[in-house]
Amino acid sequence: MRSKPKAARLFPSAPAAYRIVASRRLPQHNFDMRFLAAMLVFVGMAFGIYEYSLKRMPTSDPGTAPTQAISLTGVRGDLLQIAQAERSFTALNDHCASLDELISSHSLTMERLERDGYAYTIQCAGGDFTAIARHAPAPEGSPIRYPTLAIDQTMRVRDLQ
Repeated sequence: MRSKPKAARLFPSAPAAYRIVASRRLPQHNFDMRFLAAMLVFVGMAFGIYEYSLKRMPTSDPGTAPTQAISLTGVRGDLLQIAQAERSFTALNDHCASLDELISSHSLTMERLERDGYAYTIQCAGGDFTAIARHAPAPEGSPIRYPTLAIDQTMRVRDLQ
């Protein structure tokens, strides 16, 4: 006795042509769906790892966003350059100079007096100076903080806030 094909057992009342089609498996269709499901799982895991690592990135200053680290590093470099120019100018001329005077005397090679929203100023008191980098305040309710940085003749950058 011969056993009935699987399609005939599953669909006994269906015509023979339909039973043949119903018994065929489409391996390519199954592969495509498995591939799509695996890709969705992979993309979901990659996005989760990306989000987790972005939130865990170290910050250069407390209360600042990780993306501010590059700007703050540049601002610190600019302050050091201003302080070195000011020290050299003061040693040669016995008085403190403004930013415009430092640039016009070619003691300072900076072309811009700002970087990423930070504006630079110099305060003079006799032979002492303080170069300050200020940013406009963050919008009300914003978790981001824009530190005010300063440097003096000791060549140490510090946060004024």
